[in-house]
Amino acid sequence: MSDQPAAPSAAPEPEAEPEFELTEASGVSVSAIEPTREPNATPSRSTIPPEKAVELLSKISLFSALQPSYLRRIANLGIEEDYQSGGVIFKEGDQGDKMYLIFSGAVRIGRQVPGMGEEALAILRAGTHFGEMALIDDFPRSADARAHEACKLFVIRKEDMEDLLFVDRDLAYDLLWSFIRTLSSRLRETNDKMTFMAVTSKF
Repeated sequence: MSDQPAAPSAAPEPEAEPEFELTEASGVSVSAIEPTREPNATPSRSTIPPEKAVELLSKISLFSALQPSYLRRIANLGIEEDYQSGGVIFKEGDQGDKMYLIFSGAVRIGRQVPGMGEEALAILRAGTHFGEMALIDDFPRSADARAHEACKLFVIRKEDMEDLLFVDRDLAYDLLWSFIRTLSSRLRETNDKMTFMAVTSKF
C-alpha cells in the first residue's frame, strides 16, 4: 500500500445549458411581441419632374401667391418617399417636421378611437397635400396618416425650408404674408361655420 496521498479527483464539468427555441410551445407567442416600429420609407432624391412639383406647390394655399421662381426654389428642396399599402407615414402626437404632396397612390387620414379602432377622416389622392402647417408651427400631429394604397410622396422637410428662408429674406417675407392671408382665410371660414351653426340651432 503506497504512502503517497491519492490525487484529487477532477471537478465535474458543468453541464451545458440547454438551448431553447422561441416557439409557441414555450408559452410565448412570437406574434404577441410587438416589434419596434421601423421607418416605413427611406427618403431619396426626388425623381418627380421639377415642373410637376412646382405645379403641385402652386395649388397649396400657403404657396399659391408666390412667384414661380420662389416655387422652383422650394421644389428643389423636395425628397421622395415611397410607402407600401398600410405603411405608417406619421402618427397622432408625432412632432410635425414635414409637408407632403401626393404624387401617386392614396393616403388615409384617421384617428384611433378607444374601443373602436381607426376612424377614417379622409382619403387623399394624387395631386393633394397634407401636413403643410408643420412648416410653420411646432404643434404635434393631430391625426394618423397611413398609405391607403402604395404611394409616392414629394416631401419638404421643415429644417430645409428654414435654411432656405434664412438665406433668402425676400422669399421669407413673401411667405410670411402668404401665411397671414392663409390664416386669416381659415379663421374667416371657421367664423362663418360657427355663425351658420348658431343660426340653424335655433330652428
